[in-house]
Amino acid sequence: MTDDARPLYQRIADDLREGILAGELRPGAKLPSENSLKDRYGTTRATVNKGIALLKAEGLVLSSQGKPSIVRPRPNVRMLTTGANFRARRDSGVSNFNAEAAAQDLKPQQKILSVETVPAPPEVADRLGLEEGVPVLVRRRVFCVDEEPMQLVDGYYEASVFAGTALERVHRIRGGVSALIEDPRGPIGERITRFVEDLDIRMPVPYETEALAIPPGVPVARVLRTAYTSSGTVVEVLDSRIPCDRHVFQYAIDIP
Repeated sequence: MTDDARPLYQRIADDLREGILAGELRPGAKLPSENSLKDRYGTTRATVNKGIALLKAEGLVLSSQGKPSIVRPRPNVRMLTTGANFRARRDSGVSNFNAEAAAQDLKPQQKILSVETVPAPPEVADRLGLEEGVPVLVRRRVFCVDEEPMQLVDGYYEASVFAGTALERVHRIRGGVSALIEDPRGPIGERITRFVEDLDIRMPVPYETEALAIPPGVPVARVLRTAYTSSGTVVEVLDSRIPCDRHVFQYAIDIP
């Protein structure tokens, strides 16, 4: 099929998409009006609307009744993950997310939504080496940048191990949970030496769409991160759901 044989609404969407991806139409910029696009392509407003709807479904454009369509702002946070920066930030008491956002002149915030004791979900139980349904503590948080939600993060921990610790309380822990894990006076007292991350890309469920204000057509990255101590003990499973239009991840892997 040649370009000219494509439906006109698709050609309109392709031309606008090309301008967006090339940076000619920058985040927050208004798209050309429906009337100007109608005249440019010699078509109807209904055809123009159909083309813009394609871009909206791809998460490139925001539109609402009575307002001009705009290129969707993309508040990206660049996240660098290395063993060195984890250790440096662990020692400083500042989380990696907060440090990376602040370094980009963004205002990070972490909100604790709840702390609960729940039966271990199958994936979590498998990683923690527990029977399915054994009680685990879960700390549910939302990470924000400039007041916009960026990630949902649930941290899971064996309840019997962390009973009576700060982990059970709804407040921030200086240095994060890793500080509690590595504290010689704490319930584990071992150094975290390894993370394993399992990445799954999928479409968001309704709760995620609402909580993270995800537009139509944008998938989420679900990252299950398992933390190991020096003795090989699994002490934490983080379940993060991250809209794919808001982050750039870089992993620096040192090979001995």
